[in-house]
Amino acid sequence: MSMPPSAAPATRDAPAHDADFLRSVQRGLTASPRWLDPRYFYDNLGSALFDAICHLPWYPITETERRLLERHGRDILAKPSRIVELGCGSGEKLLALLDTAPHAVSGVHLVDVSTSALAATERRLDLAGFANVSTHCGPYEDGLQAMRSNHATDVPVIVLFLGSNIGNFEPPRAARFLREVRGSLRPGDRLLLGADLVKPAAQLLLAYDDPLGVTAAFNLNILLRINRELGGGFDLTAWRHRAVWNARESRVEMHLVAARDQRVRVDAAGLDLAFAAGESIWTESSYKYDPTQVVANLEEAGFRSERQWIDEGSRFALTLAAIP
Repeated sequence: MSMPPSAAPATRDAPAHDADFLRSVQRGLTASPRWLDPRYFYDNLGSALFDAICHLPWYPITETERRLLERHGRDILAKPSRIVELGCGSGEKLLALLDTAPHAVSGVHLVDVSTSALAATERRLDLAGFANVSTHCGPYEDGLQAMRSNHATDVPVIVLFLGSNIGNFEPPRAARFLREVRGSLRPGDRLLLGADLVKPAAQLLLAYDDPLGVTAAFNLNILLRINRELGGGFDLTAWRHRAVWNARESRVEMHLVAARDQRVRVDAAGLDLAFAAGESIWTESSYKYDPTQVVANLEEAGFRSERQWIDEGSRFALTLAAIP
């Protein structure tokens, strides 16, 4: 899953009545074309819906990445490391990696803006017997800053950025983000990056418009959140989910499309909006990559690519890169 131009990363839920959420809704719904920042998909309901998406047979990213981590975890954790995961989600993939070489990891630092995701991952690690776990509730950038200020140990760090979350960024923002990660690390530290690869359009569209309608519910939930937290008046039955493969830009786009002419008031944002039938709100873009492009992007950001593992069936890549 991913995002519109100039939006922030799709991580997890922000606090209710977040001023940033309010400002983002004001900017996005008065822009042309209209957009909403997908980071706000992830309130508690949105997080649960996304977890359900990850179990759908048409969205193989999570299962494929977990399988790659299990298969190559010993190579990834060949050196003693402290793990920092950006966007931990439910913690399933992290645990799959840790189980391959538990004694190689001296500690785990989790970064997510969802308190429920952090709590779930902490609980999962605790039940598995992993100690020395710390958390940071906030955006990726804040978590990197916290890591930078607390990175006093001589044990090398490995940053995990999985789930193809890099696809949530427009290309210039992705390049800037990789440079920010590079600037937070020291020589010998590493980054493990998961990236979804280009594949047939029909396969991509099924992943973002599943027959069960779970992704549609996930998309519509952002309107429900505006109603609940900002006094919005969206009638969810008057909106339709649409997924489009934009081959020229190499991205899947998600939109919410007005099913009829309508007016919508958002009290907290001071907005009185008119939508014409067929008008859309762009909610997400997810960029898909070529394996060589992933390596080139990492090297342009100052990393040295060490290994890349590709699942050809699901067209997904894990790339391990180091700070020279």
